[in-house]
Amino acid sequence: MSYVGSSVKRIEDRPLLTGRARFVADLSLPYQLHMRVVRSPVAHGRLLEIDTSEARAMDGVEAVWTRDDVREVPPIDYRMAWVEGLERFRQPVLAADHVRYVGEPVAIVLATDSYLAEDAAELVFAGIEELDPVVDPLAAGPEAIETTVVEKAYGDLEEAFGDAPVVVEMELAVGRHSGVPMETRGALAHYDPMRSVLEMFGAAKVPHHNRAAIASMLGLPLGAVVLREGHVGGGFGIRGELYPEDVLVCLAALRLGRPIRWVEDRREHMLAANHSRDQVHRIRAAVEADGWIRGVIDEFWVDQGAYLRTHQVTVTELTTSMLPGPYAWPAYRSRGHVMLSNKTPCGTYRAPGRYESTFVRERLIEVIAHRLGLDSSEVRRRNLVPPERMPYERGIAALGTELTYDSGDYPGFLDRTLEYLDYEQLTTDLARRRVDGELVGLGMGFFVEKSGLGPFDGVRVTVDEAGEVLVITGVASIGQGVETVLAQVCADELGVGIDSVRVRHGQTDDLAYGMGAFASRVTVMSGSATLIAARRVRRKALEAAAAALEADPDDLTIERGRVFVRGSPAGPAIMLGEVARRLRPGLTSGEPGLAAEGWFEAHHMAYPYGIHAAIVRVDPDSGRVEVERLVVAYEVGKAVNPELVNGQIAGGAAQGIGGALLEDFAYDESGQPLAATFMDYLMPTIAEMPDVEVLLLEEAPSPLNPLGVKGAGEGGITAVGAAIANAVADALGCPEKVTRLPLGPERVRRIAAGRA
Repeated sequence: MSYVGSSVKRIEDRPLLTGRARFVADLSLPYQLHMRVVRSPVAHGRLLEIDTSEARAMDGVEAVWTRDDVREVPPIDYRMAWVEGLERFRQPVLAADHVRYVGEPVAIVLATDSYLAEDAAELVFAGIEELDPVVDPLAAGPEAIETTVVEKAYGDLEEAFGDAPVVVEMELAVGRHSGVPMETRGALAHYDPMRSVLEMFGAAKVPHHNRAAIASMLGLPLGAVVLREGHVGGGFGIRGELYPEDVLVCLAALRLGRPIRWVEDRREHMLAANHSRDQVHRIRAAVEADGWIRGVIDEFWVDQGAYLRTHQVTVTELTTSMLPGPYAWPAYRSRGHVMLSNKTPCGTYRAPGRYESTFVRERLIEVIAHRLGLDSSEVRRRNLVPPERMPYERGIAALGTELTYDSGDYPGFLDRTLEYLDYEQLTTDLARRRVDGELVGLGMGFFVEKSGLGPFDGVRVTVDEAGEVLVITGVASIGQGVETVLAQVCADELGVGIDSVRVRHGQTDDLAYGMGAFASRVTVMSGSATLIAARRVRRKALEAAAAALEADPDDLTIERGRVFVRGSPAGPAIMLGEVARRLRPGLTSGEPGLAAEGWFEAHHMAYPYGIHAAIVRVDPDSGRVEVERLVVAYEVGKAVNPELVNGQIAGGAAQGIGGALLEDFAYDESGQPLAATFMDYLMPTIAEMPDVEVLLLEEAPSPLNPLGVKGAGEGGITAVGAAIANAVADALGCPEKVTRLPLGPERVRRIAAGRA
């Protein structure tokens, strides 16, 4: 059988389903100490003193560290740096002279058990002279700090706006929320003096990069640091970035010579792990009477929080570059102002910059349609990039690569989606329900995603003498099905059963280089590298087997690990394990072992695309929005495992509903977070989730990789906010008043009360 293209069951789930998974909180080592972080209780202030005497006096407390103990440790550097000169906005591992957000680490306690560490941390006194915080950078005036401005532009805007018959202006905003994985952050580090190696368990997402960063910050050779990834309870952008706590755990293990374990609680996670989104846009469009958009000018402000963390200005970069989406606007400019405030620093969250920009763009499309008296689907169609212009060069760059859409038929895709929805009948049915008094509406959002960010990924494939296949990859597994997908690719190319393939990932001493798991890149990059490596192993196996079978290598084939002459399955054969045995050192004149590495490089990203459609029902009295139906149409080029793609889409859709209707990291005027527990930070439950209908298309394979695949990790969330916002506006009959996410009950009630 062919595994690629089949919905093979996940091979990594057995330990998860049987309770044998090993998360960081499940790990312990003899003589370990437990770390507890003392955090700032105020949003902004001058750090005058830190009194640790009472904590140090407690039995079982081995050490208490403050800023004076870590002054030689530099701030955490950027993993993705797109703008130079922003070093002064990096975060220190412990606050030095000032605290800048509630939850900022100011000290750590190291004790013999976690309860003692927590009790001792309560005794650490931080003397802080409170200063006025910046909570809203747009309203802060001269107190606001603008770190930089990111701009993307092309075309002649003066000509576009000069004699435009219609100009549409809007202010739109997306609130602050983020990923909330089931597993909070944690790490276990120890120093092995026999090997002179610092080892940290709990790595995720980008272990090779974090190894290099930790080694640099602690002054160690790269080979003296090993990071290990175990089971991971969700990623979503928030997990796996290098945080102060990761560095402190490693530093403590190095200095004290004992294992150090740290696992945060949920409140810490919500105060200290990356937030995201939080953008305000002011956008203008020059439009012809038939709905053709001549040009767009967008100015927006990103509330970055107190520091620029490892992603630097990546979210702003992606917002500016991806805002045009699927449309062929002749002229465009977007300026993103990266502002600081006294809030938790922001980073990436699933579809960073695209969730926000898709909401802005697709709300703009709806308002243009309303102003001109047109159907919004026709406005979309009039502006889509035509298929004959593929590959389509946008004329701007994204993440250091030229933004060139690789393949696709956007108008045809829109038609397929409308046909699936039975659009005319659906709009007729909704109109009938409105006549009966229901507030129901339909909203859509068309988007382009990005995937397969390079520049490289590598894989090593080895066949042992038992015929078992080991795939070693430099990417990470954060729940997306890495093991299954790579095993499918390897099994098909090598000609073995998937049950004989194991995949090992996230161990920095297995493979010298690895880029990690982010930006929907794993299937594109590591999948292609797996294909290349398996192909090389296959060729080596056929050449070695040819002598034993007295045949030409080109006449041989492999099925279920058995090598035989093509067309003669009942004839002479040799198993792959036996081929590996014959390639032992001393038995072959060539390179010993049945193994090979494959490296895949990509200089351009692949661009999947999709449409979300939502049907909602609004209760104007309670402000409740019920999502009755959610359809996600998505073009992925080639689905290695359709069921995994469907799962990714459904999970992303749930998070998108949360951001559209519920989730909001609100702050009061003093900078105190108002949503630090699940009582106040609301997330969708099964009661809020509709059945997600997936229309999965594979009609536009990417020409940029040998599998033809495009990433599927983020398309489930990208346009959910846009589609729900458009549906609520349609239901309430006020297409221009829905301007901010989330659409919580109070906001919906206000809009409903003010509708004409």
